[in-house]
Amino acid sequence: MTQRPSVAVLGLGAMGHAFAANLVKKGFLTFGWNRTKARGEDLLSSGLKLTDSPQEAVHQADVVIAMLADAKTTETVLAEVQATLKQGAIVVQMGTIGVEATEKLIATFRQQRPDVVFLDAPVSGTKTPAENAQIVVLASGDRQRSAAVEPVFAAIAKGTKWLGEAGAASKMKLVVNAWLISMVQGLSESTQMAKEFGFTPEDLWSVLDGGPLAVPYVKGKLEMIKEGTYEPQMHLTWAVKDVNLALAAARRSELPGLKLISGVWQQAVDAGYGEQDLSVVYRYLSDKSCG
Repeated sequence: MTQRPSVAVLGLGAMGHAFAANLVKKGFLTFGWNRTKARGEDLLSSGLKLTDSPQEAVHQADVVIAMLADAKTTETVLAEVQATLKQGAIVVQMGTIGVEATEKLIATFRQQRPDVVFLDAPVSGTKTPAENAQIVVLASGDRQRSAAVEPVFAAIAKGTKWLGEAGAASKMKLVVNAWLISMVQGLSESTQMAKEFGFTPEDLWSVLDGGPLAVPYVKGKLEMIKEGTYEPQMHLTWAVKDVNLALAAARRSELPGLKLISGVWQQAVDAGYGEQDLSVVYRYLSDKSCG
């Protein structure tokens, strides 16, 4: 493989689109596929080779990135392309699909395409960081056989954390998301309390700013709450999916907070808030208290 491998991106949603955009911007021969083809048409002028099928996308690719909606979709699409993959290709599964589905894919590729390197590599970061190549890749798998993926990760991320054998990264991703989701729930409740006591989101941030609790992520969510606009960086629907994946995987851990959040956030989705950013939980809770 050359220093700059050819890449296929399967799934051009918010994250996959950002990956493809950064890859073409940095000179990679990049193929893209999405069930709704229009999602990638804005990148045609930049050089993206948009294909009609996932098989067409992967057959020339040295590195294949799967960034699809959920485990079922990921399993289906990767099964469709498995026979078409180049000899010795690297398949990088970057969606959050949970431990069970990841282990199933690892076993499938080991049995049916042992020449292919399968990397489990979800990311820490959401839409805007992805667009600015500021995410962190949580990678696991055979790093020695994956030299060609290093420049790809460098093009779409600010760093890569290698975590051992394939499967480890998906476990760490659930840990990271559990922390993030718990933080947003705590922020939503704290901001509600602040409002009741007569404080604004700016007042809350001014107290946090400069101290150990001043997490930049929180500042962005407080801005959304202040403006009352919740353009999705991470859809609430997908956050519920992720918290449930964490609960399913961590069977021996006591997770009463996450169980509570799962129930509350599912209620918010059922009430019609699911397509907005997960910080819309603040609005859901506020609307309930006024109802």
